[in-house]
Amino acid sequence: MVLFLRRCLTRTTRCPTLTPKSRREINYFLKPNACFSANFRDLSNKSFVYTARMALTPRESGEYIVENAKHVRVLPAGIEKLTQEILKALKEKRLSVENFSQHELHPNPDSNHPEDYVKAADWVFVLDTLNFCFWTPDNYTKYKVNGYTGYFALCAAVKRAISEGLDITNPKYYSEIDLKTLKDIFRSDDGVTEIPLLQKRVDCLHEVGKVLLNKYDGRFENVIKAADKSAVRLLDLVVEEFPCFRDQAEFAGKRVSILKRAQILVGDIWCCYQGKGLGYFHDIYKITMFADYRVPQVLVLFGSLEYTPELLEFLKTDTILENGDPREVEIRGASIYIIERVRDEVVKLLKENHPDISVDNVNSIVIDQYLWDYRRQHNADLEHIPFHKVLSIYY
Repeated sequence: MVLFLRRCLTRTTRCPTLTPKSRREINYFLKPNACFSANFRDLSNKSFVYTARMALTPRESGEYIVENAKHVRVLPAGIEKLTQEILKALKEKRLSVENFSQHELHPNPDSNHPEDYVKAADWVFVLDTLNFCFWTPDNYTKYKVNGYTGYFALCAAVKRAISEGLDITNPKYYSEIDLKTLKDIFRSDDGVTEIPLLQKRVDCLHEVGKVLLNKYDGRFENVIKAADKSAVRLLDLVVEEFPCFRDQAEFAGKRVSILKRAQILVGDIWCCYQGKGLGYFHDIYKITMFADYRVPQVLVLFGSLEYTPELLEFLKTDTILENGDPREVEIRGASIYIIERVRDEVVKLLKENHPDISVDNVNSIVIDQYLWDYRRQHNADLEHIPFHKVLSIYY
């Protein structure tokens, strides 16, 4: 990182967008032990410009990927169809920020209980540190905990661990957790199936736990406060401080950002606190959808995303792609692009035709959540649509 910052300072003639303010910020981080000695208020004033300079933002990435895509197409008619579905869901109040806390496995923080209130943020952070890859090659829903599959199996396992007296949301505990202990925490209903990428999960917990302890007094609450009520700043901070959240790829000559887990972390904090208190961000609308391997199935069903015949046939073979493969990047980037277009159109139509419906909480986060739930509720209708398969810590 330091090498990158020094290069930024020596290339000002080639980086006209590097403002004097940006150079001052970079110089700040080049001071010995600057990152470690700065207090949280100091950090909150830093924009982490070097992260932004290194790659396109998720929204910019979606646009760039679609412009250069060779394996997927975005269809305007399908975007319009999806827009109408989201409008209908809003009118019928089936799409709301409150949906997160209403799930029995999610925390519902109460500001009248301060300790539990901030602990909810630690819970969300641990869950989204581990929120990746729940399918096994031979059976996509084989891993189950208390009857739950996928992400909710993860939630159920963490809830079970807490009920058994394990301090699983405390970085002092999970920064030193061993493979055997974590394997037991995530034991499946059948006693045989293991959660995929178990060692990677140990590595991720060690990495993020040590950073929290060394720089943020062991509380994710302090990371949130360092972002100074900015969702974008929190996103940049998470990506910079915790490398396991750095979901980026090289595509068509540029560095693109997908940032599924980092964005869902910001989104989950916002949803968990219902956009208030610790979950208030003045720029939450800048967070895009969380590009995974399931929502694209819904986009294909609605006719907004189309695969080339060659890609469709490849996906039907169940071949596992490498993370960063252009086909994977195109599917995920196109997903971001489509949901951003839908969000923009929905907000426009609400302002024009439905002034009674507030647009304050209408963003890509709640649209993504709605489509993710839609996929689970209409699984039978989507089984014929193959999804891309990648064994990765990023989603």
